[in-house]
Amino acid sequence: MRELLCTAAALLLTYARVFASGFDFIKPANPLDTPPLQKADEIVNINFPQKATLTKNDVHNHYAVALERFIQCNVRSSYADFRVLIESIVPNDYAYMLIANKMADLGFFNLADLASSKITDEDISYTMTDDMKRYYYPAYKLNPKDEVYLAEMLSNIIYNAQSLEATNELLKNTDLLTKSDYANYIVALGSMKANNIANAKKYIDIAINKNPQNLNYKKLKAEIAIQDDKKGTAIKLVTEMKNAPVLNEFYKNKIYSLEQYILYKTAKQDFDKKYHLAYYYYYENEPNKAMRTLQTTIATKKKNIAELAALTSRVYFDLKEYEKAESQADKTLNINGKNTMALLVMGDLASKDKDYKKAFKYYEKAYSNDKRGTTPAVRLAETARTLDKLNITKEIYTKILKSRSDCPQAYFNVAMNDQLRKNEYLKKAVSLDTNFTDGWLELSKMMIDKQNFATAKKYLAIAKYIDENNFKYYYYQGLFCKAQGFSQDAIFNFKKSLALNPDFTPAKEELSI
Repeated sequence: MRELLCTAAALLLTYARVFASGFDFIKPANPLDTPPLQKADEIVNINFPQKATLTKNDVHNHYAVALERFIQCNVRSSYADFRVLIESIVPNDYAYMLIANKMADLGFFNLADLASSKITDEDISYTMTDDMKRYYYPAYKLNPKDEVYLAEMLSNIIYNAQSLEATNELLKNTDLLTKSDYANYIVALGSMKANNIANAKKYIDIAINKNPQNLNYKKLKAEIAIQDDKKGTAIKLVTEMKNAPVLNEFYKNKIYSLEQYILYKTAKQDFDKKYHLAYYYYYENEPNKAMRTLQTTIATKKKNIAELAALTSRVYFDLKEYEKAESQADKTLNINGKNTMALLVMGDLASKDKDYKKAFKYYEKAYSNDKRGTTPAVRLAETARTLDKLNITKEIYTKILKSRSDCPQAYFNVAMNDQLRKNEYLKKAVSLDTNFTDGWLELSKMMIDKQNFATAKKYLAIAKYIDENNFKYYYYQGLFCKAQGFSQDAIFNFKKSLALNPDFTPAKEELSI
């Protein structure tokens, strides 16, 4: 159980990178010297010192210290530090969205609201904001004092091995338990950690009865069911979560991750346990852990060998070990020529080598085997576009949009072919996948064309944070510089784009090559 509950700490630390990756920020001159607050209700009345420009490391350190204070149960100071950080960021919707999600994860719902309130473009943020509230938010709105109190309980339960003590203390607060669904969730969590399954079941049911839409409560109920040896209940709850109207990629992956974790915990055979644990790490975006798990997994049945090799090929590809990825994909297809994951890996390898005709064949076969999933459809559609088979591209994306509304690539494709609705559909694309680099870059191009350079700069900064080695980013950065008359800077960026992708024609044209 601990590996799932404590993954949050590692994930939170990785999010600190956003504050050192191309955004500009301001903060109090010495925010880390802000004294701990003695009363929880003082949190909402912080006096901010005079502001000064921050270095990238200062911001990173401020975030990391605030998180460490939470882990060490210095929650009042953590709350204050995070609030200073939110108030100090130079406005950027992407950063606000990331912070809001992490505050909700910590139970700092008022801080999540504060970060969300600073978002200026709801067309970009509404999908993630809606999913964040559906996943985390309590039905009963907590005041800051109660919120910090419950966050202290959460910190003690997860990070400080005080589940029993925290739970017993909270059980005395009958007034709060009567009103707050989230307080009952915390009792259920602490009870589960203390192996009091009867209490865990009782209080999570109370939380869900008060707030039946909350997905985090259902997640905990599924975890309690695992400890209670109720696999069927856990799987049923995950199915309910998968059927919820969750659209944003980040939250969909949280549900897929949970599903694999439950399958890992409930599997009887060694192969099944390790296979699902590796898949869990894959969805948690920890490919090295996934690979280490896969390398210790032994399969004897042909079906299991194919599944193992397919997932191994996918992880090798993500780790950029392409020869090993091809070997494992070949191994899979020799056993099961219709394995979708292996076909996609082979297509991705061919695309990487710019053999698009070969890639098309693999993607076409993957699509014919799996017409419900969007990944084979998107891969086939984009390869068809590269091969000028635009009728196929249009047909696939039209079909996707008729049946579902959670495919960012489909909206991006529509945007690129509909100038009247281009802005609307590009924003829809990045709202579904906040890390959709091409969407942010095309939005920046629209702003460059309109000479709205301030907004273009923000979109470019987001794209750089997501993937600073993206050759398209440097091309668009070159266009940004060119539009403002900075010809030398433009040339530098066009050359950088070509250094990353020597065959990128638009950059060549800008350099008259």
